Formats: sequence, C-alpha cells, structure tokens
Amino acid sequence: MLDRRKNFRGRVYYGARIVFSNRRATMNCILRNFSDAGAQVDVENLPRLFEECDVTIDRKGIAFRARMIWQRGRRAGFAFRDPRQVPVPMTLDWALRLRAAERANKALLQRVEQLSSEF
Repeated sequence: MLDRRKNFRGRVYYGARIVFSNRRATMNCILRNFSDAGAQVDVENLPRLFEECDVTIDRKGIAFRARMIWQRGRRAGFAFRDPRQVPVPMTLDWALRLRAAERANKALLQRVEQLSSEF
C-alpha cells in the first residue's frame, strides 16, 4: 500500500477520546499510529455522522481538532489541525493530597488570625 502522508507516523498504543456533536458526545478509542498531522484510531461502532471532531490524548496532555479522512470497519484515519494543550486529569492520590494541604493551610490561616487578634 502506498503511503501518501507527508509526515511519518510512529506506532503507538495510546488511549484517547473522540469528542463530537458540539462536545455533547464522546467515545473512547485507541490510537494505533500518531503524528502531529494525524492518527489512525481503533474504535467500536464509529459513526460517520460528524465532519469534524476533537481527538484528546490525555497521556500527552494535548487535543487536536480533527477531520475523519477514511474509515474501514473499526479503524479510521484522522487529519489533525489546531493542536492545543489540555489539562491532564489529576490522579486520585494527588487530589487527596491537595485537599489535605488545603485543609492544613486553612487551619494555619485561622491560627495566624487568632494569634494576630490576641495582640
């Protein structure tokens, strides 16, 4: 098969999300190959109902506006445009640590205020 891509795509196995219908619908997918210009995804029941969508790769903290170029069964090819950084989800462990630090900070501020009012 002739590869007509301008950019090399490296083989990867990344979890990703396809976001479509004005950001009201999402589906999980697996990226099989990836470059800054596009990707091949593997997904169950991929509808051909959207012209453009967002492909979000949490592992890399990046999202792309994408257009589906081809689809064969469970696989589809997307061309990317407009890469942008997206916040990487915080793990539960870090969220719990952050909440504990915020509580400790609040308690310390209350103590400082109490000590300041005594003088």
